[in-house]
Amino acid sequence: MEYNSTRDKLIIPEYGRNVQKLIKFTMDMKDRDERTRMAHLIVSIMAQMNPTVKETSDYKRKLWDHMYFISDFKLEVDSPYPKPSADILTEKPKPLGYKEGDPKFRHYGKNVEKLIKAAVDFEDGEVKDALVMTIANHMKKAYLAWNRESVSDELIEDHLKSLSGGRLELKEDQQLNSTSDILAKTRKKKFVKKEQHHQQRGRRDHQQNSNYNRRRRINN
Repeated sequence: MEYNSTRDKLIIPEYGRNVQKLIKFTMDMKDRDERTRMAHLIVSIMAQMNPTVKETSDYKRKLWDHMYFISDFKLEVDSPYPKPSADILTEKPKPLGYKEGDPKFRHYGKNVEKLIKAAVDFEDGEVKDALVMTIANHMKKAYLAWNRESVSDELIEDHLKSLSGGRLELKEDQQLNSTSDILAKTRKKKFVKKEQHHQQRGRRDHQQNSNYNRRRRINN
């Protein structure tokens, strides 16, 4: 009897031991054309074994990369994609470059500053007034996400003037959305996202169980 402890370690368990054996068998084939045809067949099997991979972009290339990885990058075939290098496993990511200049008010972020800068250059009129109103409401929403207690409209107007260098302000007849309405909408969005997350997790767990049972039937 053959025990798992005596078998080769599974490189990517999602595809099962038989796929790993097929790849090893293909590596020992002498004819390159035969190896290539076998590789295409294996990739098709891998797609069936792990259907969730199809949810990712360019999933076919990912399957070929997985096959090369399982072969320890030693499989030599005519692939529709460039063969990845084994160095990719030890390659360090390049350091991210950070933009200079921090936001004056961090809870609003750089995008709000960019919007304000764009609004300053707008021609005076109804369109500009509507844009300034939208920006101010967004600032209030962002502030409440940072500080849940409350925020006065006067404070938002002061910040708007500060960020625009005194060139933007609300009209006397303009009134921002109420704090209670903003918080209510935020709670509703969070509830909807939570429900969607539970539904997606349920579907994912069901798919994983199905894949697991399928692999057990194939491996047994």
